[in-house]
Formats: sequence, C-alpha cells, structure tokens
Amino acid sequence: MCFVKAAETGNFLKKINILRLKNRGEVKGINMIVLDKVNVKFHARKEAQVHAVRDVSLHVKAGDFFGIVGTSGAGKSTLLRTINYLEKPISGRVVVAGQELGTLNTEALRVARLQIGMIFQHYNLLQAKTVFENVAFGLKIAGAGDADIRRRVNELLELVELTPKKDVYPSRLSGGQKQRVGIARALANHPQVMLCDEPTSALDLETSGAILDLLKTINATLGITVVLISHEMQVIKKVCTRVAVMQDGVVVEEGSAYDIFAAPRHPVTVDLVNRVQNLELPDRLLKNGHGDLVKIHYRGQRAEEPVITEALRRFPVTINILHGVIEYIGDAPVGTLVVGIQGESADRKNAREYIRQNVARLEVLNV
Repeated sequence: MCFVKAAETGNFLKKINILRLKNRGEVKGINMIVLDKVNVKFHARKEAQVHAVRDVSLHVKAGDFFGIVGTSGAGKSTLLRTINYLEKPISGRVVVAGQELGTLNTEALRVARLQIGMIFQHYNLLQAKTVFENVAFGLKIAGAGDADIRRRVNELLELVELTPKKDVYPSRLSGGQKQRVGIARALANHPQVMLCDEPTSALDLETSGAILDLLKTINATLGITVVLISHEMQVIKKVCTRVAVMQDGVVVEEGSAYDIFAAPRHPVTVDLVNRVQNLELPDRLLKNGHGDLVKIHYRGQRAEEPVITEALRRFPVTINILHGVIEYIGDAPVGTLVVGIQGESADRKNAREYIRQNVARLEVLNV
C-alpha cells in the first residue's frame, strides 16, 4: 500500500491501485509517463537564460526501462527532473500515472510524488541516520506506522542485500552499498516510476554492473517503470529497452535500444555508438595493402550466419579480419567487422557484393 496522511487522497490511491495492477502485467501497453511539448528555461549563474529543454515529447510505457542519453549539457538531468516536477516547465504537459502534474495543488503533487522514486548520482543519504533510518525516512513522511515501517524497510534491505548493514551509518559504506541504500529508499513507498540520475557514474566498473543488474531485476520482477539518464552508452546498452538521444535540449532520435545501436540515424547517435564500439583504425591500415578495406554491419539473425566463410568458399579471395565485435542487446545480435579483402579486382568486387547482399550494410573504407 501507499502511506499518506490526507483523507482526501482516497480517490488518488484508488487510481494508484489500478495502475499497480497494470504494472503487474494485468493491463499492458499503457503510457505511464507522457511528456507533451515540454519546454524548460532557467537562469544560470552569470549567464543569460538557458533554454535547457526544447519542445520535447516522449511516451514511456508502463514497465519500460527507458534510457535518456547525451553528452554533458544536453538537457538530460533537467528533463528527468520535470518528470517529478522538481523542474517546472514553462510550457507543455507532464503526465505520470494518469495525473497531469501541472494541474495539481501542493498537497496533491506531494502525494503524486510518492509514486515517483528517485535515485541520485551522489546518493543524497542522510549522514546522521543509519541505513535503516535512511530507508525509513520517506515512509515516515508519508505517515506510515512503526510496524509497517519495520516490515517494509526489512524487506527492502533484504532485496538490496544490505540486512547486515541496517544499523551502519553511510560514512562506513562503500559507494555501491550507498547506492543500494538509495535504491531501497526510492522503493519504500511502492512507486510506479523510478527515476535514475546517472546512478553508476561515481562507481567502479564491477560495482556499476552489479547496480545495473539490480535495477534491471527490479524493473523485471516488480514491473516498475524506470527512466535512467546517462552519458555512457554502455550503461544504456546493458539495461534499457527504449532510448531517447538528446542534444542541446532536443530529442534528436528515439527508438528501441536494439535499433539505436544496430542502425543509428542521427549523427549524434552514430558518434555515441561508435565510441562504444571503438572501431577506429590506425592510418597505417588504410595504406598498408590490405586490398579492399570494408566495414560490415550485422543485424539480427544474419549476425549468426557464416557470411565470411561462405564468401571465401565462393570466391578466390583472402579475407583478413582486422577489427570487430558481435554482441547481444536483449536477445538479438548486432555487430560490426572491419576486414581486408585481397585478390583480383573482379573477385574482390564479387565477394564484396555477395557480403553486401547478406548483411545489414557494407561500407568500403579505402575508396
């Protein structure tokens, strides 16, 4: 249940119970979050007014793990903060769990925010309170009784594997443990939505992976809609089902995580994906007699087919693999290989065309 003091919030809580059923899969495909032509401006220090978010429209389905990615200053954090109305837009609509936040009074907005958990980059824990007390903090504000608080906090600490640390203060925790406390705290009031503001950027690689696995499990098992922002495409690739790419306050591309990585369209997206794949070649390879230097893009089932082997069988050429990666996003393969094709001109051409017909895309790099 959701703990609130105000008696007049009964109708709202009925709506929340309905939405909770939807998140459990009994009703599929609803929009949990709707951003409709949202604009945000603010005054930065010693600077003119900043138009941080420009006419952004996004729909996030219930149960999605939605990523927002972009370089520093793209507007990601500002956009995330509009979803719980910590940043109020100058125009546009923000609808969360069926509630248009801009139409709510102060008390109704407070209640609505109970359904939106938030995880911060630098944890934002109360240093003078124990792990147990940090997780309990939101429940107390919501008006929960002591017995309910003990039950809920204990089950959350078990979920994030911190039960032995419940009486420890944050100063004695590792970064990963602090973020686990932050996750438990965000889950305390049974939120429908969880907002994650660069939740792993302060963590080492191994700890970051463990935190992302935990968030992915929470999304999958509890049905909570997660919106995560990051400047790291590796993070987005690991956990997200859908992705929006931002630049200068604008969403320049949106799609499934697979499509974003397998077939990026906007130059910003292409650049971000290329940085993850790290397929830059030294200049010497372009000039070192490798014949036709080509980049082969695989997608879907064909990424698992022996296209190179078949080309070697059909044509009298030599194919040297110089660089590449094939990986899985969700359960679907996507990959890129850079190869050198050597042989007679006509044979190289025939081999290129055969490969081109059997992969997603082929680029000749040294012509």
